[in-house]
Amino acid sequence: MIPFTVNIKLSTRTLTGALTQHNKGALDWGCQGLIAYGCHSLVLVVDPSSAQTLQVLEKHKANVVKVKWARENYHHNLGSPYALRLASADASGKIVVWDVMSGTTRCEIQEHSKPIHDMQWLWSQDASRDLLLAVHPPNLIVLWNADTGTKLWKKSYAENILSFSFNPFQPSQLALLTSEGIVFVSDFSPSKPPTSTGRKVYISSPHASPAHSKPTTATGAKKALNKVKVLITNEKPSAEAVTLNECLQLSYLPSKRNHMLLLYPREILILDLEVNQTVGVVAIERTGVPFLQVTPCFQRDVLFCLHENGCITLRVGRQSCGSSGAPNEEADSDAVQEMTYDLRCQCDAIRVTKTVRPYSITCSPINENAVALVISDGRVMIWELKSSVLGRRTRNAGTAALYAPHSFCGKPVGPLQRKVNDLSLDSMIAGQSMQAGDAQLSGSLLQEVHLKFLLTGLLSGLPQPPFVVRMCPPLTTKNITQYKPLLAIGTSNGSVFVYNLTSGLLHKELNIHSCEVRAIEWTSLTSFLSFATSTPNNLGLVRNELQLVDLLTGRSLPFRGERGNDEQPMEMIKVSHLKQYLAVVFKDKPLELWDIRTCTLLREMSKSFPTVTALEWSPSHNLKSLRKKQMAAREAMARQTVSSDTELNSVESSVISLLQEAESKSEISQNISAREHFVFTDTDGQVYHLTVEGNSVKDSARIPPDGSMGSISCIAWKGDNLVLGDVDGNLNFWDLKGRVSRGVPTHRNWVRKIRFAPGKGNQKLIVLYNDGAEVWDTKEIQMVSSLRTGRNVNYRVLDVDWCSSDKVVLACDDGCIRVLEMSMKSSCFRMDEQELIDPVWCPYLLLPRASLVLKAFLLHQPWSDKCSLDITNVDYPEHDDMKILIQEQINSLSNDVKELLLDPEFTLLQRCLLVARLYGDESDLHFWTVASHYLQVFQQKASNTSISANPLDICYDLLCENVYFQKFQLDRVCLQEAKRSSYEHTRKCADQLLLLGQTDRAVQLLLETSADNPHYYCDSLKACLVTTVTSSGPSQSTIKLVATNMIANGKLAEGVQLLCLIDKAADACRYLQTYNEWNHAAWLAKVRLNSEECTEVLKRWVDHLCSPQINQKYKAILVLLSLGCFQRVIEMLHSMRCFDRAALFLEACLRCSAMEIGDETNKLISAVYADYARNLRALGFSQGALRFALKAGDAGLELVTELQNLKVAEEK
Repeated sequence: MIPFTVNIKLSTRTLTGALTQHNKGALDWGCQGLIAYGCHSLVLVVDPSSAQTLQVLEKHKANVVKVKWARENYHHNLGSPYALRLASADASGKIVVWDVMSGTTRCEIQEHSKPIHDMQWLWSQDASRDLLLAVHPPNLIVLWNADTGTKLWKKSYAENILSFSFNPFQPSQLALLTSEGIVFVSDFSPSKPPTSTGRKVYISSPHASPAHSKPTTATGAKKALNKVKVLITNEKPSAEAVTLNECLQLSYLPSKRNHMLLLYPREILILDLEVNQTVGVVAIERTGVPFLQVTPCFQRDVLFCLHENGCITLRVGRQSCGSSGAPNEEADSDAVQEMTYDLRCQCDAIRVTKTVRPYSITCSPINENAVALVISDGRVMIWELKSSVLGRRTRNAGTAALYAPHSFCGKPVGPLQRKVNDLSLDSMIAGQSMQAGDAQLSGSLLQEVHLKFLLTGLLSGLPQPPFVVRMCPPLTTKNITQYKPLLAIGTSNGSVFVYNLTSGLLHKELNIHSCEVRAIEWTSLTSFLSFATSTPNNLGLVRNELQLVDLLTGRSLPFRGERGNDEQPMEMIKVSHLKQYLAVVFKDKPLELWDIRTCTLLREMSKSFPTVTALEWSPSHNLKSLRKKQMAAREAMARQTVSSDTELNSVESSVISLLQEAESKSEISQNISAREHFVFTDTDGQVYHLTVEGNSVKDSARIPPDGSMGSISCIAWKGDNLVLGDVDGNLNFWDLKGRVSRGVPTHRNWVRKIRFAPGKGNQKLIVLYNDGAEVWDTKEIQMVSSLRTGRNVNYRVLDVDWCSSDKVVLACDDGCIRVLEMSMKSSCFRMDEQELIDPVWCPYLLLPRASLVLKAFLLHQPWSDKCSLDITNVDYPEHDDMKILIQEQINSLSNDVKELLLDPEFTLLQRCLLVARLYGDESDLHFWTVASHYLQVFQQKASNTSISANPLDICYDLLCENVYFQKFQLDRVCLQEAKRSSYEHTRKCADQLLLLGQTDRAVQLLLETSADNPHYYCDSLKACLVTTVTSSGPSQSTIKLVATNMIANGKLAEGVQLLCLIDKAADACRYLQTYNEWNHAAWLAKVRLNSEECTEVLKRWVDHLCSPQINQKYKAILVLLSLGCFQRVIEMLHSMRCFDRAALFLEACLRCSAMEIGDETNKLISAVYADYARNLRALGFSQGALRFALKAGDAGLELVTELQNLKVAEEK
């Protein structure tokens, strides 16, 4: 059961239900660790680890079609704090940028009134982090400043743009998926719109591909799959071949450069964009379930695939290339090379119906080890990936084995050292170097792993509307100990959902009826009556179901026994004020009165009884006078039983108190039948007043109809006020004490319901109309607030009630239940003010200073010589409330993470990586991943041990070690060669092979040119040249001269090839850099040059990246790390004011002895530590500041004195 506390003040909230078709693509998992998704016009923010809704954002008038979290790829400090920023776009073309923490909007953006097709925050960390690129249909892309809402530029294209994907390795490249093909944009820049219209390519139909021809045998199938597919062409294909509207998704692969994924319902195609060729296919058999969506990962070449039955499959890529030495499945001579994606695990499918379909998935972007699936009925399922180690390497047939990595958080760990295998994808499975089978590691054991999905979180929504709602009896001084604010919601499928409004969580779901629930009335705090009516038969008769439900046990009783089949439909049920009696009103059948306590029928009215249009019980009764009489009688009896007067005094008080206690516990058990009254109106508007006592019903009075009122549709009675509403929208206020009535025309058609607010003396009243609702003050007879469909809101209100004396609850036709203030204005709340059942780890919820202090506290363990997770032990002179909030965040960490943080053997580098993961800080994460790897490499070189077992995976591209990078490029060209289908492709492969130094293979390809090809003569001569090139001086100088002339005359690629032929790759790199081909130069340096020459080329690239017009300093720092230039990295970080990163990296370098100590470096060390100490001082973190001020030596003396004086003053 959900734990509860008596919370008299309920917070406003929205309970959501099923989604609309528009919401299908509105789902995103942010680096901040939270999931956002659209539900109708609302945006929900969910914590995946505790499956709690943290925020509901309401501003859009139309359905939300896209949501995107801002990226965290920048250095965080007080000026650029950790903040929850989210952009959401709707079907009317409006984009809202939110500050999710406070629930407020930062800006609103509108260009056109059509649904936004796609949007993305710019992620390149040197660019401004407020830039948002959006596709405004049909053919516009617009770059917005999402902080101010200003348009920076817009660009239109010839075709309709469906979606786009940035090249993760090159921020200036963008691919647009259009209705006809793909447009590659290569000159994207935040400062100005692309000048060119992009390179347009067409996709020939994958259905014309051999993957769809039915194979006769298994080997045939394999050969068919491996046959070549030309997919990207520059000519427009014929009409029957155009199937691009079937292309569901286009995405660059973040795990390796220049690879793209195209998703079709029955296959996934992996393209190598260097040769515009398919290098991998994941095809589904005929009986398989089609794809809906694919999410490619960054850390490993892994695909999360969503299928139409809601099943998520995980596929891990491997290159079955002969040269890599991987064992082939078959030893046939024509086993062709292929990028294969092996199915490694899958989760359970859902039961798909007409209204229940999977919508989309999103993957955790920082850890890539969990997937959230959103289903059309409002459910959100969190599937986590878990790995289990199978021990020693075993040779298995079938798919190649997956192995566990040797390192954890950047450091090789032994079997006994503490690690969390499931922390992230790269800590579960090793990179491609080990999968390829070439990791013949000396003496180290390979541990095979198996993966599986585990459902770790489930959020369920409300079912489909319509709803009826009824709040439990109000809080009083008598029931305060057992009170829970429970809201019963009756649904169209016959079930009743009971929600606890303190937490907003489902308390009970009860399947009671077989048809739509019409009304619910509570009979106590833990039981209620609900009725449902089936659809009428030919005679207009129905089956009435009236059930009495006990919430504690879940037991449901048919209240009217056997009655209910084939009778007139029930119209309403009304429970009396003391919960003694029940009036049941039927359509064309007289009223029934029941005793709730005994479930017996007191009276069925005669056939001449008037037709009831509205009915209400009076709040007045004679229970108090009855109790007084009963008490008096009991006391008299007690006196008679006592023999002498002396005993009387001592006994009398105890007897009376016992009697009073027994009385107050329950009137029902005493069978006191108090007299209660009710009023009802007939079709003529006449008001009848009846009295019920025990089983007698008396007609008390009749009041003639009011001429100004139409047919009365509802009545409400509280104290001396009686209010009637009619079908024409008139309200009539009766003051029974003053004997006056006043009619007010609201001009709002049929009054469907009137309810008084709870609380003594509270005369507020809510009125439900067909087109909205109003709150009235009956004391002043004036309207307090109004809500009208189509004017203030887009939804219709189906039912209303009060959930406390100042909050109303509305059931809406968009499937949501809204708890609102009396003003009925939709308002978002601050996330830190919400009462949550489970604690949530999200440092973004803290104030900026507090989140940075928490980060420093976790990083600089141990404090006072021992690792501690109690911030109260640390000198942090902040307000206690702040400390409590920080401590709550620390306590909400998982036990695994706490153990790691408290482990004294957990190194500083590992700690930095772990905290970067916990904070979802992309910039920190990339820096520390590369830094810890190359410091590890430095240590291994220094101690002359073998090079690290786990190289950086190829997702780090040009930052990888040269040996591994070269191997990957050779494998890639080997695959391109196997896939070539035209002369154009063959030529590209030959060029690549020449650059890579594979001259023999290049000659073979050059000699393949057919005699009728116009390039036949050139290629033959080139082949002769390549085979006869000698290192003699004259031939070399001639070739070099020709190469330089070619380059000067615009033939850069050909000139570079010639230079590579004569081993002048260093010159080739210099020419490439001169002509601004910086990436190509870096690539060539890594595959052809020795480490000294390569370092020289890359250092020139670093200088270029640091130049003011390029300004990619963070990328330059990563390149410097890969070169081992640690001191320059610290200098750059310090000059860029990244004081925390500089100080931590400096400390890590000193621990690894990666810096030579001298006068120059000592100056740098003290400057870095002194600035970081000042930085911590600005955060108010005195103990941390003092620690680094002392390390800074002379530069920190002044600060040390100041901090020590401050401490003395505080102690005094």
